[in-house]
Amino acid sequence: MPVDHYENFPVASILMPRRLVPAVEAIYAFARGADDVADEGDAAPEERLAGLAEYAAALDAIVRGETPARPMFARLAGVARTFALPLQPLRDLLSAFRQDVVTTRYPDYASLLDYCRRSADPVGHLMLALYGAVDARNLADSHAICTALQLINFWQDVAIDIRKGRIYLPQEDLARFGVGEHDLLSGADTPAWRALMAFEVERARALMHSGAPLARRLPGRIGWELRLIVQGGLRILERIERADYDVFRRRPELGKGDYLVMAWRALRM
Repeated sequence: MPVDHYENFPVASILMPRRLVPAVEAIYAFARGADDVADEGDAAPEERLAGLAEYAAALDAIVRGETPARPMFARLAGVARTFALPLQPLRDLLSAFRQDVVTTRYPDYASLLDYCRRSADPVGHLMLALYGAVDARNLADSHAICTALQLINFWQDVAIDIRKGRIYLPQEDLARFGVGEHDLLSGADTPAWRALMAFEVERARALMHSGAPLARRLPGRIGWELRLIVQGGLRILERIERADYDVFRRRPELGKGDYLVMAWRALRM
């Protein structure tokens, strides 16, 4: 269960009811495709924004009751009708992807959270909608879990993102701990860096714990699915800590032994 690039979509989970698999796959294809338009390859920013506009136009067509010609969009249209899915979360995703094209720095934690609200939280909203479990409390906890997962992904990928010219660590935090962009570029494993990452890891962990009651509250398969997702995110944070916060030399990832730990902890939640 890597926390990476929309892989927190439980596309192939054995815990998911088979009736929901086509719907999740259709949502995933839309999100993954749009993310790739914004982030992959060597297209110019104008080309990327034009590609994302095609996705937005498809959503507009679905809202009008039309079925777009492109197969990926047609499948999404069918899913949206069958499950009465809200489409605003997908619009929020596109907003975040457009931001990725033009924004490479975040001045403070609040601006980063606003990005996560649109880049990560829609995933949880859509999953709750598929399970018929949308209410204010569930959404609030889901948003906390999804944002925590996004932050964990950022902390995993500091070295990868800086090579793309992006820094998701808030600028105010870099300044507070005395870490410069040159330190990220050089992979400087300094006491200041470790203090900064310890702070960010603990902030992500607290956010994950704040949303974790949702996994205990939801019944059946979705509850177990969510327990494993929560434990996967928390385990990645432990991996970062065990590496003494050095994410430059090796990206912290989960191994086979971690999945056993996650399963045991999920049972005990």
